[in-house]
Amino acid sequence: MQPDQEISLEARAGVTAGVAVLPLVPFALLAALVVGGWEPLHSFDRSVTDRLHGAALDSPALTTAMTWWTNVFQPNVFRLAALLLVIWLVRRGARRPAVWVAVTTAVGGLLGGGIKLLVGRDRPDLLEPVARAVGYAFPSGHALNAAVGMAVFVVIFPHVRALWVAAVLIPVGTAVSRVVLGVHWTSDVVAGLLLGAVVPAITLLVFRRTGARPRRRVGVRSGPLG
Repeated sequence: MQPDQEISLEARAGVTAGVAVLPLVPFALLAALVVGGWEPLHSFDRSVTDRLHGAALDSPALTTAMTWWTNVFQPNVFRLAALLLVIWLVRRGARRPAVWVAVTTAVGGLLGGGIKLLVGRDRPDLLEPVARAVGYAFPSGHALNAAVGMAVFVVIFPHVRALWVAAVLIPVGTAVSRVVLGVHWTSDVVAGLLLGAVVPAITLLVFRRTGARPRRRVGVRSGPLG
């Protein structure tokens, strides 16, 4: 990333936001099928859960690895990372991007929690659970917050190639860990990933249409992040 590069939400929004809103359609469809109790979806969820839960029971190493992964990339980790990013942006005069990061992170968490209450889907009830979680299942908060958290960093640092790879691997790995541990159905984590892509896209569009282009230029040094 070149020195003195401007952190502009508008430039990012114009390229990516319109396309990224597309996951809203399959998310809405999944939510409707879950609420409507569509049996093929529930049968698929049960089948995948049974197979992965069996693998977790047969392999303590797999269970341990998935437990570590789900704990390392839990929602509070991404909230803390977002807070540090907000502080970094504010100190460099990029107040509007800082507000976007804060709003996007908050909206993701609140929206996910609200939808959980509206849908009211129970988590898998297994005879020999390898992990436990509280609250409702749909959508997965871990998958949602991982997707939102990584998207935020990709938008702010679009030229750091490693972030683009991490933005795929970390949310998907987190989603898989939740199903392997038996605390979410497959459709829960897929919905979380989809919603996690939608939230930053929508907030980018809103910020793009409601504010002027920031005039401050922010120096971003090349370093460990690129």
